[in-house]
Amino acid sequence: MKKIIFICSIICLAGSWTGCDDLLNVTPETDLTDDDFWKTEVDLKGACNRLYQLYPTTGLHDSRADDWVRETGADNVSAGSRAIPAESSDWTAPYSRIFVANNIIEKGANAPVSENIRNRYVGEACFFRAWYFFELVSKYGDVPLVLKPFTSTSDPDLKMGRTPRETVIQQCYDDLEFAAEWLPTRANMQSVTDEFERRRVTRSAALALTVRIGLHEGTMLKFHDLGAETLWKAHLQKSIDAYNRLKAEGHQLYTTGGASVSYQASFLDENNNTNRETIFAKAFGPNGTFGGTSVLNQFSISCNDAVGVTRSMIDLYLYADGLPREKSSLVVNPETSFNNVFGYDTDGVTPLAGGMGARDPRLPMSFWRINDPQDTPTAQVAGIIIGWSSAQPVPYETFQPLRSYGYHLKKSVAGSLFLPGDRDYIDRFGIRWSEMLISYAEAFYEINGSITDALLDETVNALRGRVGFNAKLTNAFVSANGLDMREEIHRERTVEMMCEDRRYADIIRWKIAERVLPKAMLGAKFTAHEATNGLVLAADPTFTSWLTDADGKLDGVQEYDYPEADVRVIEKSNTRRFNPARDYFYPIPTFEIAQSEGNIKQNPGWE
Repeated sequence: MKKIIFICSIICLAGSWTGCDDLLNVTPETDLTDDDFWKTEVDLKGACNRLYQLYPTTGLHDSRADDWVRETGADNVSAGSRAIPAESSDWTAPYSRIFVANNIIEKGANAPVSENIRNRYVGEACFFRAWYFFELVSKYGDVPLVLKPFTSTSDPDLKMGRTPRETVIQQCYDDLEFAAEWLPTRANMQSVTDEFERRRVTRSAALALTVRIGLHEGTMLKFHDLGAETLWKAHLQKSIDAYNRLKAEGHQLYTTGGASVSYQASFLDENNNTNRETIFAKAFGPNGTFGGTSVLNQFSISCNDAVGVTRSMIDLYLYADGLPREKSSLVVNPETSFNNVFGYDTDGVTPLAGGMGARDPRLPMSFWRINDPQDTPTAQVAGIIIGWSSAQPVPYETFQPLRSYGYHLKKSVAGSLFLPGDRDYIDRFGIRWSEMLISYAEAFYEINGSITDALLDETVNALRGRVGFNAKLTNAFVSANGLDMREEIHRERTVEMMCEDRRYADIIRWKIAERVLPKAMLGAKFTAHEATNGLVLAADPTFTSWLTDADGKLDGVQEYDYPEADVRVIEKSNTRRFNPARDYFYPIPTFEIAQSEGNIKQNPGWE
């Protein structure tokens, strides 16, 4: 930590950053000294702009869990093959951003401006500091709680040991409470149209992050037996209380366009007034531009060539009768088309006879199918052209060379915005109202051991109703069908937030990583008459040797839990592992341990 703190401190002491109003033009002002800075609102705002610039892009295919699978090879976290690093950005990057926030919090607190202005920007820094400390705790557990900027490399706190996670999390709560008191409300920001100003953090963001942290900590402590019942319940209550305060801010599910399109459109409509589902997002743009004047994200259709979504994630979507694959009578077996898993025939538009295969509507809204009706050069959602064929030279096809053999994401991805470098300018959403609804349901269930039908209607069934999925989750339905309420709440969270980079944190806190990560990573169903060069592949033993047999086995091993032939195995189960005594926490880089002169101790199992 010593090296990165020193570098960051020098930057901060140089006067931080200019007071530019937009987030695209945040550059060091070398002729400013620290004494000349922190005088005006422009100074405070310019310093905070650096935090928005440093905030990393969300949605860049986090392949640490069992949802994304990469074309280029196994993720070493997901596969359990990582080693202890000498250095790691997982540690240094959050700390470098925390040090920027610390500098703003300390120096900005004395700025000769009004209390409201001063505390608004200090509140922004507090929000980001809490964000990154939570990120560190989620990975490492106990971490050094550094709350000041450094002016000297001889400061003894540079060798600080690890602070108990509970202390760090309580500091996060304190920071977020301060932020919630002084940041503007959602209503204050509703009419802001500037593409970057509208993404400044709000009271809602502070409360929503409290909801997320409280749920994570409460369930992590509960399922991993890391604290007394009174402690994990206190965190869950913190989450519930923050949700109840957040409800007053006026957020709501995005329903513009109706059930058939609103779920997709919610990720593409960037307007604060029309999309009240947005709570926190990273700005990209300006829209309609590219090149040196633009900040562009890397989540385009073309980027999705390199990754795919696993069959296990597709299988989590319920059938139209509200039942999972292992219980529903609507399961298509055997599948004769790639499209059958979505409930459609080969033509991509005709539902299968008798409602066979019909699924939660979020499934076909989230993934491309062959002959998808939205796969045209002009198909639009929320005014954005989304077709695969608008960004690729041909319509969507399966098993193309150099493409992941998984399923390919349609949700939250634009097609017409294909630009040099595989980028587009759609904002990436970090926290949505949908997450708050399902988080509230989960926290309530875990703290009480039960949940009412009325609360299910407010949360789970509201999410289903938004897309026209009328199979309600009720206590009677769970009982009558031998389901488990906790598992159904977990399923709903995973489906609603599919590929939004929360899956890894969820399987860690739920303590199910030891069950799901050692399994084979499975791709799509291969049908020779539909796949690119399918007949050639079907005759190639180097390809067919990775397909399951009719029982779901490969080389005698039950790689797929269900009896379905020709599911492409991407990573065999014998190449994957998870050590529950070690892998629920990240290994601390050896450099950080050495620089602390041994005050920082390694996580168990990584010694």
